[in-house]
Formats: sequence, C-alpha cells, structure tokens
Amino acid sequence: MGFVPGQAGVALIGLPGAGKSTVGRQLARRLGSVFIDSDQVIEQRLGCSIREYFELEGEERFRDFEAEVLDELTRQHQAVLSTGGGSVLREINRRHLRDRCQVVYLNAHPDDLYRRLRHDVHRPLLQVADPLGRLRDLHAQRDPLYRATAHFVIDTGRPSVASLVNMILMQLELSGAVPLRDPAA
Repeated sequence: MGFVPGQAGVALIGLPGAGKSTVGRQLARRLGSVFIDSDQVIEQRLGCSIREYFELEGEERFRDFEAEVLDELTRQHQAVLSTGGGSVLREINRRHLRDRCQVVYLNAHPDDLYRRLRHDVHRPLLQVADPLGRLRDLHAQRDPLYRATAHFVIDTGRPSVASLVNMILMQLELSGAVPLRDPAA
C-alpha cells in the first residue's frame, strides 16, 4: 500500500499502554513501511532503560533527551513512529509531531489501561501507590495536549488491533496520506 509520495509519516500518541507500539507495528506492516519506537531508540542511545535514566537523572533531563530524539525522528518521512506517553508535554514536541507527521491519538480509558498495565513494572510513572489514580490524573492532564496535537483521534475501547489499524488506515486514506485501497483487491 505505502504512503503517497512526499507525504509525512504517521506518529502514534497516547497514554502508556494505549497500544501505540502494538498498533504501530501492524500499521507499518500494512503500509509496507518502517516502524520506529521512540522509546526503544532513546534506550539504545542512553545505554540503559528509561526507568533507570528517570531514577538517575530525573524526568526533566529525560524530557530534554526525548525532545532531541523526537526532533530527529519526526523528520523521517514515510515511517510509522510510536512515541512515549509523555512526548506531548513539551510544546516543541507537539509542534514537530503535528507539523511533520500525520498524528493519530490512541485514546484509551484509564480503567482499561489499568487492567492492561497493573502488573507492568517497567513504566516509571506508574510505580506509585495508586496506579489507577495516576492513570486518571495523566489522562486528565494529557488528553487536551494529545487532542491539540492529533490530526485523528481513535478511541481504543474494545476493538482488536486489526480493527484499530483498519480505522487508522481509513482516516489516512480519507486525508490523502495513503492511496485509497482497491476494494476488489
């Protein structure tokens, strides 16, 4: 399928656990494109996990590094980029994402996220006494930023990964970012 020549890539944004990496891999496969997980790129460059870096250097230093990496990654056209949940906290990141990519916000309800993430020890912002409360706070804080950055909002709810990918592809087709699929194909 692929992108329309000259069109920007796709960036997926949303809370931790919303499915950005899982959906992104499938979307890239369907588009015949490259998949990039910004958190994996950051960890490779840091030489340690994001959680370890958070503990050693703090969130502010991490966000500085994340901004540098996102500036670079958003320049790569025709890739599918999965971003970290907090990537929208900095205005420069929101601008780079919105101006350089087709941005899809995977909007997940905090209660659904909690069910998926309650045993995950690798997400530093959820290592608190009340992870569900933290997810609700993160959603309240970040939802307006995600919406302001996104070209498309997809509510994750209960659909399968394949259904979410199809919804995203339909939005991309309607926007002209990818060619329309031949229904007979």
